[in-house]
Amino acid sequence: MAKADRQPLYQYWQPRFWPNWVGIGLLRLSCFLPYRWQIGLGKSLGRLGHRLSAKRRAIARRNIELCFPALSPAERNKLVYEHFEAMGASIIEFALSRWSPIEKLRKISTVTGIENIQQALDGGHNVILLSAHFTTLEICARVFSEYAPPFDIVYRPFRNPLMTELVASGREISGRKVIEKNDIKSMVRSLREGAPVWYAPDQAYHLKKSALLPFFGVPAMTNTATTTLARLGKAVAVPFLPRRLPEGGYELALLPPIEGLPSDDPADDARKYLAVLEDHIRKCPEQYYWVHRRFKNRPAPLTDAYADLDSLK
Repeated sequence: MAKADRQPLYQYWQPRFWPNWVGIGLLRLSCFLPYRWQIGLGKSLGRLGHRLSAKRRAIARRNIELCFPALSPAERNKLVYEHFEAMGASIIEFALSRWSPIEKLRKISTVTGIENIQQALDGGHNVILLSAHFTTLEICARVFSEYAPPFDIVYRPFRNPLMTELVASGREISGRKVIEKNDIKSMVRSLREGAPVWYAPDQAYHLKKSALLPFFGVPAMTNTATTTLARLGKAVAVPFLPRRLPEGGYELALLPPIEGLPSDDPADDARKYLAVLEDHIRKCPEQYYWVHRRFKNRPAPLTDAYADLDSLK
């Protein structure tokens, strides 16, 4: 959805959007609960999703089976269950990121490594905030906005235009503006204007600027466009890694720029990024987005990783 095609939320008044508005209203009301109740409610929603979403449950089980083969079946099932709880918590956290007072979020969050951004900017480099699809991204972006220079956020449109506008306008509370995920020209323009760009290229991608690379040792089609974006935007890649803490609250770590990125080898740059990503996933494996088909569209002779999901439902 291009900016010219976007409409304010109040334009989505038609009956087909009424169920969405009921959900949005309940999310808004959840912001008046104590924080621990909010996360508990979110995890309950996740447990319901685990029970009802057999297909997504099976995808998560297959992904975790591939990425963590040393785990027993019981351990993998437990991790999938915790992942659904984390996704449920992220629904409530989206509401918090949009409507909760920033003072409340600041009190329960820690940001480290913010100097890595300023040092890069001071050194004449623009900055890609290189992240991935963790369940805590929305709320940590809101917290991050209180510490960082104005930054732009990449987003993916949904089939439902109301949900697209809800996410896009919510991210505009945190960032300077939002950019559609395929709009590389706008990302480059933002970088050249000196605005950091939050970019998450971790999901499966098989078109131009992709490569078959190991993700947790398993071949996966991987986006290699970060190299082009960094080169054209004269930028370095600063890893942006969020985490929900077991005791409650959030930790956002910004690491030093990935050394040697961009290089003349986009696939090698992507390997460096995946190594950083895998290391962080191991710290909070339940919080990575396992319900995505990360191993789809692989070329022959590799088999379809999701061809026999019925046994995992």
